[in-house]
Amino acid sequence: MNDLSDLQARLREQRPVEWDQLPDFSLYMDQVLSYMDRQVIRFDGDDGLTAAMVNNYTKSGLAPRAEGKKYGREHLAYFTVICILKRVMSTRDMDLLIREELQGDRPVQDGYAAFRSSLDKALNITAGELASRAGDGELDDPALADAAIHFALLSYAAGVAGNRCVALLRERKGPPAKGKKEKERD
Repeated sequence: MNDLSDLQARLREQRPVEWDQLPDFSLYMDQVLSYMDRQVIRFDGDDGLTAAMVNNYTKSGLAPRAEGKKYGREHLAYFTVICILKRVMSTRDMDLLIREELQGDRPVQDGYAAFRSSLDKALNITAGELASRAGDGELDDPALADAAIHFALLSYAAGVAGNRCVALLRERKGPPAKGKKEKERD
């Protein structure tokens, strides 16, 4: 299997598990880190979750604190969302969206399901775009460069739209509460 067909397969098939398939028992930090490697699409060990990141995300309030030294389903849902969104947005923007999706008026389980549904659609669209460019074959260097530009521009366009939606949401929510410091990009 060539690299692009492997990518297509992973885009079509690899998804974070549904809420009911998340472990219903508590995990220690090393187990959480290992589990999260299966929740997101990664290549070559890039951009994985580390213990320091978990500590920073919980310390900043982006994710709930561990119960003792153990993490449950809710934590895994938060870390899944964070691991995916951190590649495309600032911690400050993630904080706003997580508060809306996972800490809003609905249960974490429902916010996680909505997140998974949106992710599923995005991954399927991308897999289809990749298939239309590569088919089952390997791309030559110019075609690979064209594909890279195409996907980078799709990312740019989606990022512009996502950033504008976050800005509009932030305007509607009003200024942050007093004492809440602004969070920087990781």
